[in-house]
Amino acid sequence: MPEVLLTHSYFLHFDPKEYRAMMPYPPLGTLYAAAYLRSRGISVALHDVSLAKQEDEIVAAIERHRPKIVVIYDDCFNYLTKMCLSRMRDAAFAMTRFAKERECKVIIFSSDATDHVDQYLSQGADYIICGEAEITLAELVEHLLGNTEKTPERINGLAFHHNGVTRRTARRAVLEDLDLLPFPAWDLVDFDRYRRAWTERHGYFALNMVTTRGCPFHCNWCAKPIYGQVYHSRSPENVVQEMLLLKELAKPDRISFADDIFGLKSGWVTKFDDVVNRAQAKIPFKCLSRVDLLLKEDSIRHLKNAGCGTVWIGAESGSQQVLDAMEKGTTVEQIRAATTLLHGIGIQVGFFLQFGYPGETKGDIESTLRMVKHCQPDEIGISVSYPLPGTTFYERVKKQLGEKQNWVDSQDLQLMFCGEYSPDFYRTLHRVVHKKFIIWRGVRTVQALLTRPTAISPRSIRLVAAMIYHGMTLPMDLRKLSVQEKLPVAHVRK
Repeated sequence: MPEVLLTHSYFLHFDPKEYRAMMPYPPLGTLYAAAYLRSRGISVALHDVSLAKQEDEIVAAIERHRPKIVVIYDDCFNYLTKMCLSRMRDAAFAMTRFAKERECKVIIFSSDATDHVDQYLSQGADYIICGEAEITLAELVEHLLGNTEKTPERINGLAFHHNGVTRRTARRAVLEDLDLLPFPAWDLVDFDRYRRAWTERHGYFALNMVTTRGCPFHCNWCAKPIYGQVYHSRSPENVVQEMLLLKELAKPDRISFADDIFGLKSGWVTKFDDVVNRAQAKIPFKCLSRVDLLLKEDSIRHLKNAGCGTVWIGAESGSQQVLDAMEKGTTVEQIRAATTLLHGIGIQVGFFLQFGYPGETKGDIESTLRMVKHCQPDEIGISVSYPLPGTTFYERVKKQLGEKQNWVDSQDLQLMFCGEYSPDFYRTLHRVVHKKFIIWRGVRTVQALLTRPTAISPRSIRLVAAMIYHGMTLPMDLRKLSVQEKLPVAHVRK
């Protein structure tokens, strides 16, 4: 019987927007933890809740495996877990209760638990892991199994109750050589279940990987509770070996690299391009990057040659004033230049946009709309500014925060501080911008169809259908088309 049952707290079923999108990925961080425990001689099992319907499904897993220890280990490479959604917190609390009722020790690792140690301990968790977790977890499990004399007080990276008082040990230094870690325990994944979910909705199957940990940049709204202000990278050779393994085990059609920034290290993308092609390991992929990095070292050409089909960038705003206030370190001109180069070489572009940052005006919002219309990204993701503990932004607005300080799910988009406009304004703005984007993209599609009839595809038909659905009449002369840029009526907060 396994000594440890690993699970996590992100239920796609509890996040309506993401459930509708149906793009589930295995819990990568949890799989790394499982692999590392195995490397230390500890037997493990996995209860993957990504596609589960209820928290109490863990009961059957506990009764089947009879573990001594249950570890709720979130995938902190998944941006949705970094959002610290309160519905997933409730799920972690429920699974903790089920495990404790069956006399299991409970260990929890997540961004949210790191920020709210006392809440999790008060709900019955025995230990919270703070910081990079694999080594801390292994040392703690060895202690609980009686395999070492090292006590929790001597294990770095822990928080726990002792005589009714929360004790915290010294922070654990992060790993610098990521190649020393074993590959994720991919054999624990039910690939068929994920493949069905993807192919039924999208017609292809995607898996996730990660090549780095951390981010050295200083965007003042970005929380970094796990790795802090550091950045370490796997070697291209190590990454390619895992790609070869996945091609053999799961045969994914695409890979989503979950790095905060893909290929930041100088020369990494160039080397990756060479290694992945020589090994014949290429799999079409998407990744996240920064516009300033994309403009260096012929990065875009090497990304394309390595198999990149889409790059998502944190554009955030079309106002330089807002970007500077965020300490983003990029410019609107770099956004435009990088997008042009990516499109020119045949790579699709996704924009992450953020509205509601303190000081953002209606003029700044209009600048963002103009940027989107000009740059013509292929996809957009819209959010509002979301203060999380440990950030400069959070410290700036924390006195304005009420009882609710976390979103319930990823479509919540509640503006929780005193912004320039009301929360309802930003929710309406979210819908308006998405509608505009669909129309603009549809117009480009129709223009392409009129000039190149061979460009007709199922996707282009769907785009035109979306335009009709949104109430737009196609004129005979598209050059006369004028999309109005009226914003929703603003309710200025008093």
